[in-house]
Amino acid sequence: MAEKISYTDAYNELKEIVEAMEQSNVSVDDLAKKIERAGLLIQICKDKLTKTEEEINKIVEKFE
Repeated sequence: MAEKISYTDAYNELKEIVEAMEQSNVSVDDLAKKIERAGLLIQICKDKLTKTEEEINKIVEKFE
């Protein structure tokens, strides 16, 4: 089950991971952990976006 975290928090954490990797601020020892965490955060964001899109489509259908 996905961790309970807001889209904004997941997105911001993902940005921090990417920035650290771009600046080579991630040790080789932590690299796998960061990539695994980034994958989880990406899935959380994707799930939240998909759910929001579905909710919006339902609302729009009511007005058609």
